Amino acid sequence: MAFTGPGEGCFDAPVTRAQGPLPLLLVSAVALVDVDGRVLLARRPEGKHLAGLWEFPGGKVHEGEAPDTALVRELKEELAIDITESCLAPFTFASHAYEDFHLLMPLFVCRVWKGTVTPLEGQALKWVRPTRMGDLPMPPADAPLVALLRDLL
Repeated sequence: MAFTGPGEGCFDAPVTRAQGPLPLLLVSAVALVDVDGRVLLARRPEGKHLAGLWEFPGGKVHEGEAPDTALVRELKEELAIDITESCLAPFTFASHAYEDFHLLMPLFVCRVWKGTVTPLEGQALKWVRPTRMGDLPMPPADAPLVALLRDLL
């Protein structure tokens, strides 16, 4: 294998704007897996960035908040379900530069929760077989995670 010098391949400089580096946005997400092995995806509502695309549920991590703690809070607020941090298994993460920010998104897997999944923020929900997740349009940060989940499930 040949070495690629500076500025080539994986050694490229970080993505920057004319004003400097992109601000970092930390978001936690989860692959909720039901007893039939399906994964819950949520459709981003109109008026939000990337509206209409299907994503793993989750949300922004507040300052001083741990990613798993943020996910427990977000799932209660968005889906009306209770999850304990011990039921969240860290799986992988996404790192993606959008035009105005750089997204860092840890993805957890969860198979146990209390309550009935109910959309509380106007989002559509869909339980999808892992082999069919790639059929839905997804944000650029979420899409690469699909193959990893298919291999796991």
